[in-house]
Amino acid sequence: MNRYRSSQRFLITNAFNAASWTFVLRVLTKTMLFLLVFNLLFAWIYPMEALGAASLYNRLWPARLRLPYGEDPTQSYNISLYNISAMFHSHILTTPKKEDEFRIVVIGDSATWGWFLENQDTLTGQLNAQHNVTNAGKRLVFYNLAYPVMSLTKDLVLLDKAMDYHPDLILWPITLESFARSRQLDHPLLQHNPEKVRRLISAYQLDLDPDDPRFVELDFWDRTILKQRQELANLLRLQSLGLAWAATGRDQYIPQDIPLRKSDFEKDLSWKDLNAPTTLDENLLALDVLAAGVQRAGQIPVIIVNEPMFISQGENSDLRYNSFYPRWAYDQYREIMTQAAQTHHWDYLDLWNVIPPEEFTDTPVHLTPKGAQMFADILRSAILQRANQLNQSGF
Repeated sequence: MNRYRSSQRFLITNAFNAASWTFVLRVLTKTMLFLLVFNLLFAWIYPMEALGAASLYNRLWPARLRLPYGEDPTQSYNISLYNISAMFHSHILTTPKKEDEFRIVVIGDSATWGWFLENQDTLTGQLNAQHNVTNAGKRLVFYNLAYPVMSLTKDLVLLDKAMDYHPDLILWPITLESFARSRQLDHPLLQHNPEKVRRLISAYQLDLDPDDPRFVELDFWDRTILKQRQELANLLRLQSLGLAWAATGRDQYIPQDIPLRKSDFEKDLSWKDLNAPTTLDENLLALDVLAAGVQRAGQIPVIIVNEPMFISQGENSDLRYNSFYPRWAYDQYREIMTQAAQTHHWDYLDLWNVIPPEEFTDTPVHLTPKGAQMFADILRSAILQRANQLNQSGF
């Protein structure tokens, strides 16, 4: 009898185990099929822009005061990513525009973004601290949409997106370094957003190659979740850093001792790919990209500012203003910009030499807090004057 019962239990157990394994295999098969179909649907729809717009900033966390940029989130509570939608939806610009607000968007390079500066010490921070009010009672509110690495095309892409948020004025600090045509598409943000760049190339007939080999092209399989896991992780990481940003307000690491820019130079006359003095023209300088930015702004006025730079008095300073520019190149650039502004009727301010040399930090264009305040003080009256003119004209 015991042997019979043991045999029965053995048969029942085996049957149960067989059924269990069949069930497990069915679940695993269905799960794998679901994941495969989900991956294929994700690649087909490719909802990265929509996912970028799903943000906790301006909801659970306070919005950021400048576009996210950073390589070490443990020190700066910030991260660089290529999803422009996510960048903007973490930014304070996405807050609804108030009735008494005169909205000014500021684009540009790392100097305007505020390298080695706290948010309140950046150009936009200093301008907002002045609490300017127009004659019509509107508050001038400045938004920092600058982004590190110099390229007018990068500025144009960000300006194009900023137009969705109803600016009243565009402030665009520039410098020669951003004009080099051969370097326009060096920026990773552009390389990972080829369709946005191509659309602007086509719309404004820019002298840039829409098939540039630097563009990162994604095929169907590249758009799957498996291949996009790093970008998806960056989206989640940007959101998770919001709590630390909210608690500290820190979005970049600022060392106690900032290395200073060079003051002494070799006998070197090179600029970018040019090893000797030559005549600069539109084949070398991307003036068409600057013109496209003004055109994209449409009826919204644009103030173009040749930003201040460090002017050395050290060794071989008779050949070079600084580590960026030999004198022959920068002097030509200033003449070209003056002529272009007159020809195209651009609102242009040349402020290249208005800040003392001691107010620059690690590069010829990065300012100290005092330097940024001086720059803001100089710009303040010009901006307020334009805003009042717009109000009087019923803009």
